Amino acid sequence: MRHIGTDERRARLATRHRLAVTARTGDVPGIADSLVVLHATDPATVFLSVAARSATATPADVERALYDDRTLLRMLAMRRTMFVAPVGLVPVLQAAVADGLAAKQRRTYGRFLEQAGVVDDVDAWWREVERSTHRILLEKGEATGAQLSAAEPRLRTKVDPAPGKSYSKPVSVTTWVLVTLGCEGLIVRGRPNGTWISSQYRWAPVEAWLPGGVPRMPADQARAELVRRWLRAFGPAPVADLKWWTGWSLTDVRKALATVDTVEVTLDGGRAGLVLADDLEPVAAPEPWAALLPALDPTPMGWQERGWYLGDHAPALFDRNGNIGPTVWWDGRIVGGWAQRPDGEVAVRLLEDVGADAAAAIDAEARRTAAWIGEIRVTPRFRTPLERELTG
Repeated sequence: MRHIGTDERRARLATRHRLAVTARTGDVPGIADSLVVLHATDPATVFLSVAARSATATPADVERALYDDRTLLRMLAMRRTMFVAPVGLVPVLQAAVADGLAAKQRRTYGRFLEQAGVVDDVDAWWREVERSTHRILLEKGEATGAQLSAAEPRLRTKVDPAPGKSYSKPVSVTTWVLVTLGCEGLIVRGRPNGTWISSQYRWAPVEAWLPGGVPRMPADQARAELVRRWLRAFGPAPVADLKWWTGWSLTDVRKALATVDTVEVTLDGGRAGLVLADDLEPVAAPEPWAALLPALDPTPMGWQERGWYLGDHAPALFDRNGNIGPTVWWDGRIVGGWAQRPDGEVAVRLLEDVGADAAAAIDAEARRTAAWIGEIRVTPRFRTPLERELTG
């Protein structure tokens, strides 16, 4: 049985995630494709994940890919998390994940409407409001939630989702309908109302990105393709990591794996992992490299078992809900954290001795990151102990 140790896993990470200097590129969609998707729960993550992997791309280049060239698209997918995906992968994500999310959203919101008794036939009413909202967006091209609710009065319907509870209060169904339409692949979060760190988006019809709408494909085929993509970027890895990343049941994971040509290998520590059958050739380590990755970057969030690159640094770098903050990497492992201070300085704290050469390379990356961010001030949505200390 082939053994792939931690050193080789780090070498694969360096090149396939475009973190080694020789692997970096100015191709913004190519960076996203290398990682399958970019995490986008925090809007700044998308931009800073690109910054860490490119010597030439600018914030304007990321915005161009998202909103002008429209080669990237923002959508809810695995674990009901927001991602930015290459448009070519959208049909896979739609069939493999998003269709299931849409059905779950409709059931949840439908129960709230039934409990409130504000409409007679919930399903028919919901479908008609969705069709009307989508039609309005096709006519307008782009609109905020407030503009849509002004054009479609039924979006202003008020529902109390937790009647009788002290914390509950009536809310309009606008967000419920828009989120569900997004999960169904009918509308997309477009340009933000502010800078690239803003999370207030205008909505647009998906036809602005995919003129014929999202192409349909069988769910089983889509899940198998998503597994192949993940293994290419993150393999070898235990099945438990794949289950965690996708958010699927173990049954669904095994069913998808049954149609993918994989090989079991051994990992350091005696664990077993999977790798694509055509991906067994040894991967040489690149020259040592330094990187500053943002909070929720797709590399540290790609595996559930993180000991082989995280060490014992989790308490300083994660919040209480398991969200990772900004991290400093040296040659395939996390060695510290960083934060942007109010004056724009990117401050770094190393959590272990990495030597003078590594420290100098990390300092250079900190200066590069500060210059890339420019006048913007970035505060992670989920703050971690070390990030708070560095900005306090």
